[in-house]
Amino acid sequence: MNKLNYKSLQYFILIFFGFLSVSCSSHTPQELGKEGFIKGFMGGIVADEPRAVLEGNKVLASGGSAADAATAAYFTLAVTLPSKASLGGGGVCIVYDPKTNKVESLDFLSRLPSDIEASRSRPSAIPGNPLGIFALHTRYGRFQWSSLVSVGEKLARFGTQASRTLVRDIRQVKGALLADEGSRSIFIKKNGSVIKEGDYFRQIALAVSLSNLRQFGPTDFYNGRLAKVLVNSVKGVYGTLEVEDLKKFRPIWRETLNLKFGLNEISFVQPPAYGGVTAAQIFQIFDNNNLFQDASEQEQFHIMVEAVRRVNLDKQRWLSDDFSLIGNVSDLISNEYANKLMKNFKKDRYTKLSSKHARLNKKIENPSATGLVVVDREGLTITCSFTMNNIFGNGRLATGTGIMLAAAPINIGKGPSALGPIIVRNKNSKNLFFTGTASGGAPSITALMHVFAGVMINKKTLREALYMPRVHNGGIPSITFYEPTLDKVIQKYLLNGGHKMLEIPNLGLVNAIYCPGGLPRVEACQIETDPRGSGLAKGATK
Repeated sequence: MNKLNYKSLQYFILIFFGFLSVSCSSHTPQELGKEGFIKGFMGGIVADEPRAVLEGNKVLASGGSAADAATAAYFTLAVTLPSKASLGGGGVCIVYDPKTNKVESLDFLSRLPSDIEASRSRPSAIPGNPLGIFALHTRYGRFQWSSLVSVGEKLARFGTQASRTLVRDIRQVKGALLADEGSRSIFIKKNGSVIKEGDYFRQIALAVSLSNLRQFGPTDFYNGRLAKVLVNSVKGVYGTLEVEDLKKFRPIWRETLNLKFGLNEISFVQPPAYGGVTAAQIFQIFDNNNLFQDASEQEQFHIMVEAVRRVNLDKQRWLSDDFSLIGNVSDLISNEYANKLMKNFKKDRYTKLSSKHARLNKKIENPSATGLVVVDREGLTITCSFTMNNIFGNGRLATGTGIMLAAAPINIGKGPSALGPIIVRNKNSKNLFFTGTASGGAPSITALMHVFAGVMINKKTLREALYMPRVHNGGIPSITFYEPTLDKVIQKYLLNGGHKMLEIPNLGLVNAIYCPGGLPRVEACQIETDPRGSGLAKGATK
């Protein structure tokens, strides 16, 4: 047996016995009690799709951990929001465990297949979500895997109501999506009309795939009969995938990028989820010499624009054409680098920046992603972002599996979504203070930093921070986008300062949890979803 195959065998033996351990020894919700069995503060969950929140909240209220709730919520999303979180997609999570005082990230982003044949008109990615969520649950879950996957399986088999979030996504790509026979069978009603908000829809083939995952864990999905069925189905709809691609896929646990924030520490994801680097650079600019904290409200909007403009322009230099990192990440997020980026900054004036060192073949980032945030009563915190690398991925359903396929990253005229969830906690007291994730492409990182600054620097409530208007500048071209609710006085201030302004309906969607007194020391947290979307936030208290 060659070395590669031996390692693969070792890996799947480890997964198999891990699955048996989880299935046989973990608690079920029924063993601990039904929803509401444990009284008092049980944590909270927030996401872009309401049903996922309701199912995750049930798990928390039954005594499950944040990982259990995240698992149930994800497999709900796989059914209720296949446009952004199908089994065919991928993602990234940050986890903070106060018991070990450890923060780490899990990368299960969908990867490029080994061979993209020119004849394949719909290049697709290697799915990452099933094995990624399994890895998360294996390390931090306490309920049975099967009981959590079955949540999504039942919804797919017996039907669920279409949410406003899903219907909005269908409207964006209706023509292209419904050109696919498999998609039509799900999203078109018997009378020939497209499903509307509140309509029931079923996904029988997906229920069968979820049943397989419930019984066997991810083993069969990545290295068994289901893997072969999936590969043949993908090729049947002109996608790209090989059995070896599935066998070789590995979720990766990584250290996070950590920066000091007063007495606390703020953690970001490492590349290839490059949104973490962007968010860390913006934070360093804010934090250097209390630049953001010491500014007036008008100046803060100017600082935000100048910071994100410089960071996004600089990103064209350190982000390669295949969206990998050029250079040393620790240098990019240092104080010295932040000072360099803000070298010619003026507190009240727009300053022209040289783009001669930027790679001017501007990289277009895909805005299609979704996220969820969960904390439990013990302070275990999980913040995840999921993406299909395009809305509904490559627009094709793998026949017989019910799985919507993610688009191959870098192969759709756009790069992957800018994913960058964050966590703020105190290492000494082991308390969580803030965690959040955002979607919406490049503006999502700006949106998340708007909310972070609102609660952690300006001491607003989380709801106040989420309702505040946002600004954004992509660097090339240098246009300052702003939301309609931005105060006219601030608009005039920015215009007079030299900014070219353009109104846009909204900039990013943020889901966040803020615990002003620290969790679990103080059992009080603000749990909110962005009013710009149609998500839901629930705190599992009784």
